[in-house]
Amino acid sequence: MTDYRLTCLASGQSLPDSPLTILLGNSAAGDAALLRTDYFERQLTPRDPSRGLYRFADWLPLSRELDGSAAPVTYRSRGLAAELGLRSLFVTFSGYWPERGAAMLTGTFKECEAFSVCGRIPREFPATLVVASAGNTARAFIHVCSQNRIPAVVVVPERNLDAIWSPFAVHESVTVVAAGEDADYSQAIALAGTIAALEGYVGEGGARNVARRDGMGTTVLSAVTTIGRIPDYYFQAVGSGTGAIAAWEAQQRFVADGRYGSAPMRLMLSQNAPFLLLYNSWKARSRSLLSLDEATEKRQIQQLYARVLSNRTPPWAVKGGLYDALEATDGEMYAVDNQEARSAAELFERSEGIDISPAAAVAVGSLIQAVARSDVERDATIMLNITGGGMRRFRQEHPIHQIVPRFVVARSQMSSDAIAALLRLR
Repeated sequence: MTDYRLTCLASGQSLPDSPLTILLGNSAAGDAALLRTDYFERQLTPRDPSRGLYRFADWLPLSRELDGSAAPVTYRSRGLAAELGLRSLFVTFSGYWPERGAAMLTGTFKECEAFSVCGRIPREFPATLVVASAGNTARAFIHVCSQNRIPAVVVVPERNLDAIWSPFAVHESVTVVAAGEDADYSQAIALAGTIAALEGYVGEGGARNVARRDGMGTTVLSAVTTIGRIPDYYFQAVGSGTGAIAAWEAQQRFVADGRYGSAPMRLMLSQNAPFLLLYNSWKARSRSLLSLDEATEKRQIQQLYARVLSNRTPPWAVKGGLYDALEATDGEMYAVDNQEARSAAELFERSEGIDISPAAAVAVGSLIQAVARSDVERDATIMLNITGGGMRRFRQEHPIHQIVPRFVVARSQMSSDAIAALLRLR
């Protein structure tokens, strides 16, 4: 449905797209560079809001539109802006908030990427999609794939299962697998990779999948077309940083569009202390991640208020990755501890009128820090990306279906033969 080409950021080479390039990797560049979509439609024309996420179809790599999508909603803040003394604060909200027109039933902007990724998959796709998640992405893909009967395997850490629920009964086309024995998100990613290597399965690709990034980038599409200009600052909490890369790419498309300004939108990103892999690496301006030992990082992750912000293998140094995005936009990173995040969540709900997710609260906490340090001008145009909200309200107003995994995979079972047997492939 959408006309575009894929460009390798290392070589500049244009590559053809095909149904099986879900990973969107360039064999010539290996893992050293991302691909990016170049849309033939240079100026974005938003469609009617009734089309949900697909109102931004001009800049989404689609083969079809699926049922049930919703787009992020941007509005000018009054309450939080007054609390912080900001004159031009805009909130881009992804979640459940009927009064604002926000209708993401899983309460997270991960629905943007799920409806984009799955909308890129042709109806007769010959493989089962494999997705790894710490929580929010799992809910989104379970919901989208179940409602649209798309075969998928979703892999999550067993300890995060309390965050995996669905607004509707899960269709048999979707299989949920838990990585056991205290596995974290990175180990769930590894397990998903083992499954994806089996015959008949294909990995969704994570940050390398242009459909995932461009789906996340609809937050910026919503903001810019609502505000009428590219914001001066963009605030978001990050785990892998894929959403921030997507925001940077969307901003560049608006510069090429020519109607919304040309100044770079500064990425103001945050992590939840004590897990500060990206924060520490950026503060040191190190293109190599300043990783700690696995045991220490896993202990830090266990302490997080926003546990979804816990990717130990983010797309940092890859060409077109998060380091490049921060460098190109003169970006900044903030460390927000649990108490600051909880206080920020309370402030947002009190001033704006809706509950927000822990990850979104970390972003609000970073905005509070930035204002206190005079890192942003009081009259600057600021976009605050609230990546999840309204979940508590949704659960109060609607029944939910808690997800039970089909099986839990221990580390001793993580060989391809053992997993194939569990999946009854052989």
